[in-house]
Formats: sequence, structure tokens, C-alpha cells
Amino acid sequence: MKISKEMRNLMIAGGLIGIIAVVLVLLGNPKNMGFCIACFIRDIAGGIKLHTAAPVRYVRPEIIGLVLGSFLISLATKEFNARGGSSPMLRFCIGVMVMIGCLAFLGCPFRMVLRLSAGDLNALIGLLGFAAGIGCGSFFLAKGFSLGRSHRQAPLEGAAISIVNVILLLLVLIAPALFAFSESGPGSMHAPLVISLCAGLIVGVLAQRTRMCMAGGFRDLYLLKDGTLITGFIALFICALIMNLITGNFKLGFTSQPVAHSAHLWNFLGMFVCGLGCTMLGGCPLRQLILAGEGNSDSAITVLGLLTGAAISHNFGLAGSADSVVEGVYKVGGISTKGKVAVIACIVILLAIACVKTFANKKEK
Repeated sequence: MKISKEMRNLMIAGGLIGIIAVVLVLLGNPKNMGFCIACFIRDIAGGIKLHTAAPVRYVRPEIIGLVLGSFLISLATKEFNARGGSSPMLRFCIGVMVMIGCLAFLGCPFRMVLRLSAGDLNALIGLLGFAAGIGCGSFFLAKGFSLGRSHRQAPLEGAAISIVNVILLLLVLIAPALFAFSESGPGSMHAPLVISLCAGLIVGVLAQRTRMCMAGGFRDLYLLKDGTLITGFIALFICALIMNLITGNFKLGFTSQPVAHSAHLWNFLGMFVCGLGCTMLGGCPLRQLILAGEGNSDSAITVLGLLTGAAISHNFGLAGSADSVVEGVYKVGGISTKGKVAVIACIVILLAIACVKTFANKKEK
């Protein structure tokens, strides 16, 4: 089989990102969480005091690096393009629901692949749900679903989220007392700030240049029979798997996995919400950050939705809890009754939005 230049670049980028993710774990990030967009945005929400969940509060430099890496490389290659105005409020709301789904599963699509590469079979259940959600979203895309076209905007509008990230980084360095930091739990586990920031910058550049997007990969596979975008994540999985085997971080099974639960139905449904919402938005959380760095204010609004969704999930007890051992007895985690209601409500609302917009778009034509 002939490998195209795009596929080759995706495989190289995916492999490098997989290695970087495992190295971040070795340097202090939580296990199976070298990179997780949902978890890291959740930690930032806690760090800036949008929620009070003590174990998950830290301003993650990786997220800042992702946005700035995309911003800087898009400026250098003249690909920065300020645009937006495509159903911003709907995008915000869908972003909230995507985060609720991710935190029910305890991870974004990025972390799902990393968890699987470390032997966590709960991530396989999540992968099935994610693929099913994208399949559902692709059905609506084929029927004419769209959130509308974006329009050109002032450069400052497109650069606003990058400027905010620079300010956030400076405040963390100059006045850390303004923020909250976990003393225990996942938020207290992190690689050194400079290394985390550099890792984010590198991944931001690689993801921007290759258009890496797991949701887009499955969507293209369903609608175009094109598996090019998926190859990046396959390479990421393989390289992370090799690294985990070499470093002894591989443990195959459903139980006793780091920051994960084995409530299978809610792993599936949480990632179904994520897959459906990401397809409607036009990209996974990683892709939204990259597009925001490129000047897409619609993606910036989506990122604010993700941030708000993280705060809502923890302030209202919707997020998943990991499996644990209590007095020598293994206890399966999962999500609360409120969390289950929220996940089901997200599915219903997303399907309603998809149906209404598809019908409206057909009517306009």
C-alpha cells in the first residue's frame, strides 16, 4: 500500500505525541494521563476557582502550550485566519455537554487512546461508545446537519484566546497565590512547568500541521471511506504502548486502573455523548484547542463551553469517580444518579439539536 505524505506526517506526529505523553507520566503527570484535554481543562477550572473539588485543581501548562503552539505556527505559516459567528451559543452548549460526557468516562478521546495503550480495557468500552456517537453524528451530517458557516473577523477576535493564555501563564508565574493547587490527588501530580509547557507547544505545532482529530478520523472513515486521519492515533497508540511496556506502566485488565472506573454502561454512554457532540462541532477537544489557536473564535467559544462543563460537572456532582479499594474491598466507581441523568439528558438534547438543525437546513435549501 502506498503511504501518502499526509499519512506519513500523521504517523510521525502521532508517534512523537505518544512518546511525549508517556514521558510526561514518567516526569510526574498522573498515570495514563500524560495528556488529557478534558482532565487538564477540568484541572484549570479548579485552578482558577470555578469549582472546589480539591483533588483536581492545577493550571495545566500543557493546555496553554497547545493553544500557543497552534497560534505561533499558524502565524509563521500564514495560516492564522480570524473567523467565527457560526452558531456560537449552540457551540458553547454542545461544548458543555461534551465535557460532561468526557468526565463521566474520566477522559477525552486523547486519554482514551493513552489508557488503552496502558492496558486499560475500560477505554475499549469508551472507544466503542465514541465510535457509535460519531456514527450517529455522521448520519446527521449526511442528512444535511450543519451549525452554519463562519465569517471573517478582526484579527484581535481570533487572537483573543491566545492572549488570554499568555496572561494566564504570566499570572501563574508572577502571582501563583491567585490560584488554587491540589495538595493530593491527580491535580497534585504534574511534570515540571517548563517541560509541560514545552510539551504542549510541540504537540500544538504537530497537531496544527497535521490536522490531527480522532472524531474527524472516524467521521471521514464513515462518510468518505478515508482512514487517513485515523492513522495518526494508531501511531500514537503503538508508540505509547511500546513506551508503556518498556517502562513497566502496562497493566491489562478492567480493574485497578489509574483514575478510571469499570461501570461499563456509563463509560460507553459518556463517550457516546463525546463522539456525537464532537461530530456536531466538527472536531474533538484537541482539535478545538488547535482551531482556537489558529483564530477560530467558534472553537474558542467551544473551549469556554468545555471549561464551563468541567465546572458544572464538579460543582453539581456529575463527574465520574474512579474504582477504589475500601477496607480491603474493591469498590466499582462510576457516576452518581445525578450524573446518569445528566448523561442521558445530554444525549436527548444533542439529538434534538441535530434533528432541528438538519430539518432547518433542509428547509432553507
